Parts: sequence; structure tokens; C-alpha cells
Amino acid sequence: MSIEHPTQSSSIVDVLETVLDKGVVIAGDVKVNLADVELLTIKIRLIIASVDKAKEIGMDWWETDPYLSSKAANQTQKELEEENNQLKKRIEQLEEKME
Repeated sequence: MSIEHPTQSSSIVDVLETVLDKGVVIAGDVKVNLADVELLTIKIRLIIASVDKAKEIGMDWWETDPYLSSKAANQTQKELEEENNQLKKRIEQLEEKME
């Protein structure tokens, strides 16, 4: 006769799927005081979620960060080139007025 035990164990995959689907927020502050004088405060905010969930709640900073996105880097480069051209034209106009 075998003994059967109902198992409700969650595998790491199930837990990870739930966490990424719902998201988890971890928040904390670290403060360093000396003689009641606050010397340093570090605020730590961590969110663990899927990319889709992050976008759903309005987080998409990685798409506009030039260090993380080649599209953003190209856009930044184009903006800098345009600004540089405008400044060159402005300098030429000012030099013409000075003559």
C-alpha cells in the first residue's frame, strides 16, 4: 500500500512567473548619522517585473537611455549634430555683424 501526500510545492519557475507577472517592489533607506547630524542618506528602490508589466505601469527609461539603447544613442547623436550646426550658423551671423 503506497502513501500519497498532496503536494503543493511551487517550483522556482512558478514563483518567478508570478513575480514577473505581478511585480515586486522593495524600498528602503539607509541613513548615516553622527551626533544627530545626518551625513549620508541612500534611498534604495527596486522593482522586479517583466518588461511588459514595467511598460504597463509607465516605466520605459531603458528605451531612452543612450547607454542602453542604440536607437536613443543615435537620436542623441542627431540632436547634438543639429545643435552644433545651429550654433555654427549663429556664430557666423555674429561674426558678420561684427565686421
